[in-house]
This record gives sequence, structure tokens and C-alpha cells, in this order.
Amino acid sequence: MSATSDHTPAYTTTTPAELQRVPLVQNQRSLAWISDKVAGIIEDDAPRWWWYAFIPSFLIATVGFASIGYLITTGVGVWGLNNPVMWGWAIVNFVWWIGIGHAGTLISAILFLLRQKWRTSINRTAEAMTIFAVMCAGIFPAIHVGRVWLVWYPLPIPNANDIWPQFRSPLLWDVFAVSTYFTVSLLFWYMGLIPDLATIRDRLRLQAQHLTGPAAQFINKAKQAVYGFFALGWTGSNRHWSHYEKAYLLLAGLSTPLVLSVHSIVSFDFAVSQVPGWHTTIFPPYFVAGAIFSGFGMVLTLMIPLRSLFKLEEIITERHIELMCKVTLATGSIVGYAYGMEFFIAWYGGNPYELYAFKNRAFGPYWWAYWIMVSCNVISPQFFWFKKIRTNMVAVFVLSIFVNIGMWFERFVIVVTSLHRDFLPSNWGYYSPTLMDVLTYVGTMGFFMTLFLLFIRFLPLIAISEVKGVTPQADPHHELGGAQKEVSH
Repeated sequence: MSATSDHTPAYTTTTPAELQRVPLVQNQRSLAWISDKVAGIIEDDAPRWWWYAFIPSFLIATVGFASIGYLITTGVGVWGLNNPVMWGWAIVNFVWWIGIGHAGTLISAILFLLRQKWRTSINRTAEAMTIFAVMCAGIFPAIHVGRVWLVWYPLPIPNANDIWPQFRSPLLWDVFAVSTYFTVSLLFWYMGLIPDLATIRDRLRLQAQHLTGPAAQFINKAKQAVYGFFALGWTGSNRHWSHYEKAYLLLAGLSTPLVLSVHSIVSFDFAVSQVPGWHTTIFPPYFVAGAIFSGFGMVLTLMIPLRSLFKLEEIITERHIELMCKVTLATGSIVGYAYGMEFFIAWYGGNPYELYAFKNRAFGPYWWAYWIMVSCNVISPQFFWFKKIRTNMVAVFVLSIFVNIGMWFERFVIVVTSLHRDFLPSNWGYYSPTLMDVLTYVGTMGFFMTLFLLFIRFLPLIAISEVKGVTPQADPHHELGGAQKEVSH
């Protein structure tokens, strides 16, 4: 019986319109258009808004580093640290910045291994955000030790007295985890840049033919030399692509456990102690989910304005924003579950000190910080259940800022509310940050934005080669792709 008889339905290869996915690059743009669009951001003059953002960011970063210099010359007494809150603002900001740095490696490594093609439009920016966030995070432990010139002591180098670091200290685990994470993330980011750097180099060579005047030619030659040096002689040959894909896969596999391990080890700073409110086994998965949550919040905060300012709506589509919102919703729900489970275990465990620590969080002197945390981290992501919200760029941008605020308050609540009331009531005190605390934190935000603005000015903020790889034109079996297109022409 034939497949088209009355008794057997005919098979079809077409997909119903309601089940078809929105393409990752809209309007069937050509490969050349993608190169021109992304590379044009670097080749054109800096837009006016870039200067309006860069100059204040640089000045704020300068103020931040000036406050760090004042701290080093004066001492940590300029901070609001007291007894028993001996950790305070610096560790809050350290954990917050490390959390923001998680989305980049997650998008690049884990989603790459899971073959999620939608990552290609956002992975480059997220990876750069990761590197800059980890750089900001590393500032705080260094200056928190007080004697910054002795910060090399945690390194595994025996000093003159043959004293090694205390490897059983979770603070030392941080040194190895964060430095490894930064190194691998930097290599991963640079590896993905190599084909695009070669693209910029080759475009500069073509532009040199139309330049007049020695100054313009000299600048073009200098740019060619810089981009060519970092492109490592890339020619786009089959051999180069083969080695590149193997190295990229290996780095992705190496980065994946780091995503889970780094913030787990950061959580051990708290969880291995005996302090009520910290001594809990839920911290590692809770911290990892919170880090991905805050990281995606920051990616949305950065990508939505860039998408509009550089007219990249056809490459960073609503589908990309929607999928990031869904990840934010999922991880935000995990964080909300962890908040509830912490209270349940404090009650179920029967430890009066643990139960008091959590009651004090919600109804004590820092009740306002706790409820800001719950409102931003538990309630605001629930709006992402609605498609109208997920496709409204203004609403997504506002909610992503709430996520960033809420995750900062989460770290503040964990650090401060667990310490400010000790076992001895005579030790109780109220912690307040000083001006130097605030200026240092704001300065790191300026430092982050300065680096990020320099990145989008001189490097392709979208992975050109990877975006091309997920277009229909790159698929020889697609009706718009290689073989069929050649035949049609």
C-alpha cells in the first residue's frame, strides 16, 4: 500500500506555523550583513552617548581607587566594621560581584555543551561581563586584609620562616577557586575572539586601500598590527577551524565544573562556620542558583540598552530576551525555595540560636533589608511567567535592575544579620557603612562600566563567527543555505 493511499496518511516535512521558532537572526540577513553590522560598531566613530557614559564611569572609578588609596594609607578603621560585624561591606560586595560573574561562563560553557544555539548572540558580552566582574570582586578581599602589601601570603609560596598557607581555611579555597575561574574564563573569552579579531584585521586591510593621508594610513596600520597580533595568524582554514573547535570544546568542558564549584566554595566561607544563620548545608546549591540569577539579571541590564543603542534587534531578538527571562525565573524560584527552606530547617532543627537568627533577619533591626531582598528576588521574577512582560523591553529592564538590587541585599542580609547579634548580648551592635565603604563600592561599579565600555568600543560585542554558524545560510541542507543557494544562482 502506498504512503499516499486513503488508509495511510502522507508524511510531511513542513512545520505548522504555530510551532515554528522565531529565527535567531531575523529578516534572513546575509552573512556579509552580520559582519558589517557588528564590525561597524568598532569601525565607526564613537557615538556621543558612549562618551556621556564613559567619562562619568571613569571619574567614578577614579574616586573609588582614591578611596582605596586612602584606606591603605589610613587603615581599615575608616570602614564601618565593628565588633561583632567584622566582615561587613567588603565581603558583601565580593560575593555580589562573584555572583554576577557566573552568567558569562554558564552561557558560554554549559549552554554550548547543551547545544543551545540562542547563546551565540549574547555569549561574548556575558563573557566580558564575567571577567570584569571577577576583577572587581578580587579588589575587596585584597583590601579587606588591611595590610595589602602582605596579600601574597595566601599564595602557596613558603616564606622565610617556612610557613605555608592554611589550606584548611575556606578563605584560602577562595583564592584558588576565583583565580582558576578568572584564568579559564579569560582563556575561553579570548579563544572565542580569535576568528572575529581576524575579521577586523582583514577589514582594516581592505579599508587601507581607500585611505588618503599619512596619519589615517598610520592609524590603520597600527590597528592592523594590534588586531593581527591577537588574531594569532588566523586564516580561517579548515585546519584552523578544526583546532579551534577542539580547544573551544575542551575549555567549555573545563569551565562547566568551575561554574558550580566557585560559588559553592564561596558559600563554604559561611557554611563551615558555627555562626547561626551560616551553618547550613543548603548554602552551596543556594549560592550557585543565586549567582546564576544575579548574573542573568546583569546580562539583561546591559544587553537591553545595547540592543537598542546599536540597533541590534535583528541579532539580539525578543526570543533571546525571553529565554534569558525564563532562566531568571527558574533560578529566582530556586532562590525563593531556599529562603523558605532556611526557615523550615531553623524551626525543624530545634536549635534556638538558629531559629532566633532567622526571626531576627525578618523582624529585627534589619527587617527592611530582608523584605527588600524577598520582594526583589522572590516576587519580581514571577512577572516573567507572562509573555507580555517577557517581550516588553522596558519591563524586563526594570525587573532586571530589581534582581541586581535584591541579590546585593541578599548578601548584605547573610553577612550582617548573622553577625550583628552575637551569643553575648553585650556584644550586640548595629552596623552602618561609612562614606569610604560606599565610595569603594560605587568606585568598583565605575571601574566595571569603564572596562565594559572600552570592550564594546574596541572588540566585537557579538560573536560574529558563531552567529553566522546558526543562520540558515550556514546550513548546506537548508533551503536558504550553501548547496541549494549555489544551484539556484
